[in-house]
Amino acid sequence: MKIKVMIVDDQVILSEGIRSVVSSSDKLEVIAVAHGGREALEEMEKQVPDVVLLDIRMPDMNGVVTTGEIKKRYPQVKVLILTTFDDSDYILSALNNGACGYLLKDISAPALIDAIVNAYEGDTILPAKIAKKIADSAKLVTSDRELRLRRAFGFSDREVEIAVMLYEGFNNRQIASALNLSDGTARNYISAIYLKLGCDGRAAAIEKMKETLGG
Repeated sequence: MKIKVMIVDDQVILSEGIRSVVSSSDKLEVIAVAHGGREALEEMEKQVPDVVLLDIRMPDMNGVVTTGEIKKRYPQVKVLILTTFDDSDYILSALNNGACGYLLKDISAPALIDAIVNAYEGDTILPAKIAKKIADSAKLVTSDRELRLRRAFGFSDREVEIAVMLYEGFNNRQIASALNLSDGTARNYISAIYLKLGCDGRAAAIEKMKETLGG
């Protein structure tokens, strides 16, 4: 059975080009093309795709908001953001809203097809430039916040970095990908963080850090 794909891009020439590439794969089927977030949501009421390729900048509803709406209504759908590198300020917001990754619009046709298949299978899709941007953003926290977490809980440098990412809403897979860690290594760090916080899960850990940071 083919993977059902929806393409959402307000630039018709781009969406048609993407449709042509996706349709060339015997693993994929384009079931709808929409030119805005609201149109995409309307189309999804008729048929639900497995993967949505979603432009980040659209006039009626941007990709960040659309991602949140899609994941709220259809949590099983994988959302891949299509972007230019200049849109990197949106990265964290879209990932935190449930996107499973980012694709740069200069991606090659074979890489696009592979990314869609991998996203469907559960992978986080982050080009190296994007992963670096996430890691850099994670470090752009105030030294005061890092210092308070380190003093309060005795975190190592790496644990502070990961604790801040947890606090900002990253999931395990996104943390591993952004910091070039294996999933198992990331899980081990997160378990150690929970232990030092005296918590047994993510929600409690975030709440504990909020109390400490006053946020």
